[in-house]
Amino acid sequence: MEKTFSELGVDKQFIKGLNELGIKHPTDIQEQAIPFLLEEGTDFIGQAQTGTGKTVAFGLPVLHKIDPDSPKVQALILCPTRELGKQIAKQLFRFTKYSEKIFTEAVYGGEKIELQIARLSRPTHIVVATPGRLVDLIRRKKVDVRQVKHVILDEADEMLKMGFKEDINIILDVIKTQSSKWLFSATLSEDVNTIIDNYLSKEAKRITIDMGNVVNKSIVHEYIVCEQKQKFTVLLDFLKNREKERGVVFCKTKASARQLTRQLRSQNCFVDVIHGDLLQKERDKVMRAFKNKKIQTLIATDVSARGIDIENLAYVAHYELPDNIDYYTHRSGRTARAGRKGVSLSFVTSDELKHLKYIERQLNIVVNEIS
Repeated sequence: MEKTFSELGVDKQFIKGLNELGIKHPTDIQEQAIPFLLEEGTDFIGQAQTGTGKTVAFGLPVLHKIDPDSPKVQALILCPTRELGKQIAKQLFRFTKYSEKIFTEAVYGGEKIELQIARLSRPTHIVVATPGRLVDLIRRKKVDVRQVKHVILDEADEMLKMGFKEDINIILDVIKTQSSKWLFSATLSEDVNTIIDNYLSKEAKRITIDMGNVVNKSIVHEYIVCEQKQKFTVLLDFLKNREKERGVVFCKTKASARQLTRQLRSQNCFVDVIHGDLLQKERDKVMRAFKNKKIQTLIATDVSARGIDIENLAYVAHYELPDNIDYYTHRSGRTARAGRKGVSLSFVTSDELKHLKYIERQLNIVVNEIS
């Protein structure tokens, strides 16, 4: 019997936010980590790949530990890329939709630092940051970390691979004695173990999650490289060649999902769309039509598609590659169910290929190019 987040000790004000995201039951790492992190003050090491639900595993406990009445920065979340940082901040915002005001800011390279300094001048409880940008802000004395009680290192091995070792050391030296530290990493490399030995307690709790439960080996991962303006034509050709099969095409936003649906209908494709603005009865109507095979292709956004369980879906297409690797896992998991084979196909520009290769590396999968 699957546990609920309430049974793990999660406050109902956060559960409402989870329910809106379609997150009903905890993953393995969430089930193991959340009760410990809610109750204990010691350090924590979670060895788990991206795609296991780590953001929820550390996000919910850290939100419980924030004092909304204090305007000080109380938690730092370090991550390797701005895309991941933005996604973590966005999820924390969604978790707190029905809670007391807890304010999160994401800071990262590639955006003018003056804009981030201005945002940090407002009350901020949680800072999500890439290490290099945070060090810059600390040196400029634009972020006060003296009240930080919790430091989370997400994808520690990836941060070290990207050359952030010195920056991480600087940050942890500044707040070495005052905070609990939660480290998440897919692998425990020599550099990661050095961080653990130097900065985490010898009594740190350790949890390891088997990735065999996360990545479905029956899914064939493929990609097509094309220019942005060619994506629609390439997708249309793909759908025409598979017109006897059914699948889901994912977009990142409601607006792009609606636009793609209009374009495909203009080409006489049997498609419909689900997104967060649909009333439940409208969503149910679309899903009935899809289950009854009156629709060949379902266009969906990430949040709206959580929980979709349709038999015999031949493919999932990423018309827009997700920023969050968890979403790639959830999307791809719509196909190859009940022991069947399935295809997860990404339509990427040459600029997006680097991010796809990052996903491939993190999930330890093989993504083959097709023409």
